Amino acid sequence: MKTVLTIAGTDPTGGAGAQADLKTFMAHKVYGMSIITALVAQNTLGVKDIMNVTPEFLKEQFQCVFEDIYPDAIKIGMVSETQLIHQIVEQLKKYQAKNIVVDPVMVSTSGSRLLADQALTALKEELILIADIITPNIPEAEVLVDHTITCQEDMILAAKEIRQWYHGDILIKGGHFEDRSDDLLYHGDDVIWLKSEHINNPNTHGTGCTLSSAIAANLAMGDDMVTSVQKAKAYITGALKDGLDLGQGSGPLNHCWNL
Repeated sequence: MKTVLTIAGTDPTGGAGAQADLKTFMAHKVYGMSIITALVAQNTLGVKDIMNVTPEFLKEQFQCVFEDIYPDAIKIGMVSETQLIHQIVEQLKKYQAKNIVVDPVMVSTSGSRLLADQALTALKEELILIADIITPNIPEAEVLVDHTITCQEDMILAAKEIRQWYHGDILIKGGHFEDRSDDLLYHGDDVIWLKSEHINNPNTHGTGCTLSSAIAANLAMGDDMVTSVQKAKAYITGALKDGLDLGQGSGPLNHCWNL
């Protein structure tokens, strides 16, 4: 069985973070593991509080995973402090990790800020640079390029700007547009559009976590990058169409809709 590791914060209601990642791994029939960066008190209505782990404890988690069950792919989600980013980069280089998917989590679906200002520099200059692919949504891509994105041409421009300092693949997700949910995959210098109609479902809690985890699962199973992203897009589309309705706010997806 292929193995996939998530490095992320938690969600006690199970819709986002490490819990969502582990469900996504199981739906793809890969063995899921998790390194926790922070305990996050959150639900479908928002984030109440965040308690980060220490860099030392984070390092111990890395040792437990990599020196026992080596992962075939890695998804990195919420990391809110600079010192934790330093530790993750150091450990991934030490263990020569492969198939790294970075979801640059900055703001939750409910609008809560999840990244300290000083950690943004470390995210851009350290963590993103070791990724094979990054998966920002529109607001996150706007932070990375420091200007607004209002149309597909802006998405292409943003990808080209990010390419100037980052040489992996770039997936800019278009789900924040109201008419379409087309995603842009910037693969090398190729512009690949992953087209999808906008699904009328207000329950989108954890969609970013889930999509990036699905990409990692597909990479672990040996698919190339473009195929991995295409399969992940189909998976997240199916999860949204499933129409699960839980919680008082923006509810979670049915991660196991395909089983």
